Amino acid sequence: MTDRPVIAIGLGALVFAALAFVPYMVDGYGMSLAIAIANYTILATAWALFSGPTRYISLATVAFFGVGAYTVAVLGEVLPWPVVMLVAAVNGCLLALLVGLSTLRLAGIYFVIFTFGLTELIRQVVTWYEVKVTSTVGRYVFLDIDQQAIYWQLLGVAALLFLSGYLIGRSRLGFALRIIGGDEMVACYVGIDTTRAKLLLFVLSALFMTLTGAIMAPRWTYIDPAIAFNPQVSFQTVIMALLGGVQRLWGPLLGVIPLTLLFDWLNAHFPNHYLLILGIVFMLIVYLLPQGVAGALARLRGLRSRKERASAAMKEARQ
Repeated sequence: MTDRPVIAIGLGALVFAALAFVPYMVDGYGMSLAIAIANYTILATAWALFSGPTRYISLATVAFFGVGAYTVAVLGEVLPWPVVMLVAAVNGCLLALLVGLSTLRLAGIYFVIFTFGLTELIRQVVTWYEVKVTSTVGRYVFLDIDQQAIYWQLLGVAALLFLSGYLIGRSRLGFALRIIGGDEMVACYVGIDTTRAKLLLFVLSALFMTLTGAIMAPRWTYIDPAIAFNPQVSFQTVIMALLGGVQRLWGPLLGVIPLTLLFDWLNAHFPNHYLLILGIVFMLIVYLLPQGVAGALARLRGLRSRKERASAAMKEARQ
């Protein structure tokens, strides 16, 4: 490993170590915002980890998130917490394998529609099971896990996600996925197993989404299918990732922080018009910032660099 990756990983470790002290510096409301930001940072970054290089728009985020949450609701008081997390991870990976093998040969709008329908299908199946088999509507989650512990667990998952994304971006898998995103037919012609590459990254992305749902479950106390599989989570994740930019690993973070604050304010002041405003925000992002904030910053840097080179060339010509 060269010096540059070591420095990047070291700086990342320092940033996450500093963020670990956030619970000691904020009040209850600040802690709630910190958890929300950490939650959507993982979801948006995990979404971009797959959808960024492949350009497959997935709306299945909340399907994996909900599976993690419901695993905790069912097993949280039966098994030790590490075992519950392991079971949730296995459930999420198995679901991702099933979905991936069924849908990753699709592309474009067909993939979008299928992933959206998947969430609704899972929600209806869980609702049917709760009503017909267990004769309940939802489940209570009574676990001795406070907000600080939830935040630290999310922070640990986020650190692992960023490290995984950084290593994948420098690997042959990351290179193959960028070729797939550019032109999948070309990727096939040069000998890349496109289905295998997409499936591996889809499962990894789903793993982090599932763990996030499992960690967030104790915060709600009560969980039902409408809460665990709320499609709004998927849409907000996509909007945040697109605003920040999916071509950089840190890009989604530029969308998560401002939109988490905005959505929190909108929920408090315009609860009846929240979804309408959410749709307007999505359209504005797609129209004004198609490459996200990260892409806009990259274009500005490129423009400034070209101006500097042109200015230097003019000075040399005058001399």
